This record gives sequence, structure tokens and C-alpha cells, in this order.
Amino acid sequence: MVKGHLPAEAANAQQRLKGKIAVVTGCGAGIGKGCALLFARQGARVIGCDLNAAAAEATVAEAKSLGLEIDSFAPCDLTDPAAVDKLFAFAAERAGGVDILVNAAATAVFKPIEEMTYEDWRLTLTAELDTVFLACKAAWPRMMACGGGSIINFASVNSYLVLEGSPALAHCAGKGGVLAMTRQLALEGAPHGIRANTISPGMTVTSATSPVLKTPGFIENVLAHAILKRVGQPEDIAWAATFLASDESSWITASDLHVDGGATAL
Repeated sequence: MVKGHLPAEAANAQQRLKGKIAVVTGCGAGIGKGCALLFARQGARVIGCDLNAAAAEATVAEAKSLGLEIDSFAPCDLTDPAAVDKLFAFAAERAGGVDILVNAAATAVFKPIEEMTYEDWRLTLTAELDTVFLACKAAWPRMMACGGGSIINFASVNSYLVLEGSPALAHCAGKGGVLAMTRQLALEGAPHGIRANTISPGMTVTSATSPVLKTPGFIENVLAHAILKRVGQPEDIAWAATFLASDESSWITASDLHVDGGATAL
């Protein structure tokens, strides 16, 4: 267990999300998986989705082994409006609606501009912007019907700073767009009781980041630009998402929570 984390039994005991229905995209791995499992421990009814059906089912099985329940809608292509509508229809059928939306699913191509093709650029922006828009649009009327809700989107420290050795041009553009989009969602959602916030994670260990973290000298470069000298874990981000999903944050909207070991402070 990473120092500072609550053990599973403590997480189970808190039940900060009891009675809430959460849709978590990208539940098969990384931050999405971390959020899905922790939300279930905190008492939420979790509907997870992923393009990778096997990965989503593995998360469902892990939850079951912990005495928890997660429903899976997979495979789900979040770039397909019809598939996204079916996801939220599934959530309504299984759980009765949606109170929380966690847009954790994303894909990005990391290449310098001289190597990046237009297809790489479009893939990244579609995966990081269109998927958030489509999920929010589908969730919106269902949250209104439930009297409001909490939307949690993911920006990145790359929305604020650059990191030498990380060719993140398209990723920076996509996550910067998520920041701006979420502020507008907060404005439009306020009359309906819908809050919208972002989390900007620092370098977090996931299946997507593990290969680059193994590049000689890369992790040392990351830690040189952080106050807390470790990389993040999905659970670090999931705890922040739990706060933004809970009633504890009922007066917080249009905010961006930096969970980055202090990287954006240096």
C-alpha cells in the first residue's frame, strides 16, 4: 500500500457515495478502473464501460472477489453516439438513472509534430474531446431527471506545463480543451443542479504510461519537476474523484483539482 492510502477495509467502511449511481468510462484499466473499484467500495452503484470487453470483465471479476458489484457495458465505442446512448439507457435500465459521470476513457498519440500525422492528431482529439462531449450530452437529460449530478472530467498537468522528453502536442491540445469545455458545462449545468469539475493528474502509473516510464532517465526527469518524489497511482486520482462525486463537494463546480505531487507548483 502506498503511504497515505487508506486500506480497503477503511474505504469500504466510509460509504461516502451510498445511494448514488455512477457511470465510469474506461473501467478496464488505469484511472477508470481505480475510480470504478473505489466508488463501489464507497457504496455507489457503478456502471462501467470500456472498448476492451475483456478488460472490463476483469474489473467486474476483481470487484466481485472483493465483495463488490460493478455492472459492465462492453465493448462500448465512446466515439459512436449511438453506442453512448445505449450505455446510458443500460445504466437507466440497471440502476434507474445517473448521478455521477466519470469520463476516464482516453487514447492519445505521443509524437513530435514532424512525425505526427493528421490521423494521429484526429485520433487523439476524438478520443480526448469527442468522447467527453458525447458522454456528457447523453448523461445530461438523465442527470436533470435525477435532480442534478456531478460530472468529473480529466484534464492533465500537460494542460499547464510541458515535460522535456514527452512529445505531447495533441494530448496538450485535447486536455486543454477538456478544461475549457468543463467550465462551460458547469455554467450550463448550474440551473439543473449539475456540477462539472476536472482533475489534472500528474504522471500516473497505468498500462498506457508504463512503457514510457521504463525509458531510461524519463522517470527521473518527471520526479525532478515534482515536490513529492513519487509518481501517482490510480488510487491517488480515485480518491480525488470520490470527493468531487460526493456531497462533500456540493459547492464546488468549474474547478480543476491538481493531483500531481506538486508538479504544477514548480
